[in-house]
Amino acid sequence: MKAEAKLKEMGLELPAVSPAVGSYVRSVRSGNMLFLAGHGPYRDGKCAYIGKLGQEYGVPEGYEASKLVALNCLATVKEALGDLDRVRRVVKVLGLVSSSPGFVEQPQVINGCSDLLVELYGEAGRHARAAIGVAELPGGMPVEIEMVLEVE
Repeated sequence: MKAEAKLKEMGLELPAVSPAVGSYVRSVRSGNMLFLAGHGPYRDGKCAYIGKLGQEYGVPEGYEASKLVALNCLATVKEALGDLDRVRRVVKVLGLVSSSPGFVEQPQVINGCSDLLVELYGEAGRHARAAIGVAELPGGMPVEIEMVLEVE
């Protein structure tokens, strides 16, 4: 099944690609690798979540924010490649979680992204990953994710 049809079957759709908000580009392709800049939980051009995990949000909300970030990353992939089916492998995910002191469940938050990628791409969606707690993220967003993908 085509990736976009699979997303629809999952009840999900790609959001519009938000413009870069600094002196960078959203993706860079080098050979058969696509590197994505950090993406946040944007919907309709606005950050859908503001706050920290362990303070304003718990793991369930963080999981959903992470899932939304994954969709934003996939929207950038489609913009860069024209077709989500050109992804051969999700190689690496770096998840940054804005965390209050004592919050240690960053991996469970970033599972929102990882679970979506595995459901969408199967074994090709399994990836190496880091889930890191940070004091603050740009604009107060709770989750930022960047990815490295092997593409055709």
